Parts: sequence; C-alpha cells; structure tokens
Amino acid sequence: MKTISKIQLLSKIGKILSKITYICCIVGFFLCVAGIISTIIGAETITIGGVTIESILETEADVNVNTLYVMLVAGIIICIGEAVLARFAENYFKKELKDGTPFTLSGAKSMMRLGILTMCIPVVVEILIEITYIIMKNVLTNVGEVNVDMNISFGIGIMFIVTSLICRYGAEQLGNKDTNN
Repeated sequence: MKTISKIQLLSKIGKILSKITYICCIVGFFLCVAGIISTIIGAETITIGGVTIESILETEADVNVNTLYVMLVAGIIICIGEAVLARFAENYFKKELKDGTPFTLSGAKSMMRLGILTMCIPVVVEILIEITYIIMKNVLTNVGEVNVDMNISFGIGIMFIVTSLICRYGAEQLGNKDTNN
C-alpha cells in the first residue's frame, strides 16, 4: 500500500499545480486584456518625460503598437487554451483523489481525454494565433512578425494515453468496472 499513497501524493501535487496554472492563466488573460485597453487609451496620449508610450515601445522594445496588439491577442488565446487544459488536468486529479486509485474505468477515460487534449489544444491555439495574425495584419498597418511556438506536447499526450491504457487494464484486473466507461 506504500505505492498507492505515493500515487495519491502525486495526485495532490498535480491537483495543486493544475489549480495554480489555471489561476495564472486567468490572471494572464486579464492582464493581456488590460494591456490592450491601456494601449488603446494611452499609447499616444500618455507621456513620460515628454515621450509617448508608443515612442518608448518603438525605440526601447523595437515593437510598434499594432504588433503589440497582435502579441496581446496571442497571449489571450494562449491563456484560454492553457486554462482549459489546466482545468481538465485538475478535474482528473480531483476524481483520482476521490476514487482513491487511478485504476478505475472512468479515471482511465479521463486520463485518455487529458492525453488527447494535451496534444490537440496547443495545435488549435497555434492555428488560432496564425489566423488572428493574418486577419490583424490585413486590418492594421505596419504589423511586424510575430512568432509563437507552443511547444506542442505530443510526447506528454502519448504518455497520458499509454498510462490511461495501463490504468484501464488495472481497473479491469481489479474488477473495478464502474458505470462510467
């Protein structure tokens, strides 16, 4: 029974880290929205030492305001995608802790879904960012290049899927065939 207590400890840690990630994504989302609003309101009007924020961005950060808008919208899309993934992970860990074991059919199904989402969400996020970039580049003037590498997690997704199969097998061996298969 020593191993199951280690699994439960890892699930508690996973639940906490998933919750922290989710909260950080929500905060990041609102900071990006605040960044867009404050840039719209103050890029040309707010001055610091007689210099506008827009000119500070262009000289110090080598980014123009329209490129900044694209970057902030990309940040919003990334935060939404990662928040969804973090929420699914948190729900898996909560369920595993409630069940007391990873060896349930519904738990294995949840882990399989988490593996698929771990592979798919970053791809969808990257596609949405590219579409947004193309649209904004056609609507706004002088939009610079924006490169976003989502570091697509196929390896981690495959690991979740393989682990879900092991958990499913364990559930079948234990005769733990709950009704949520």
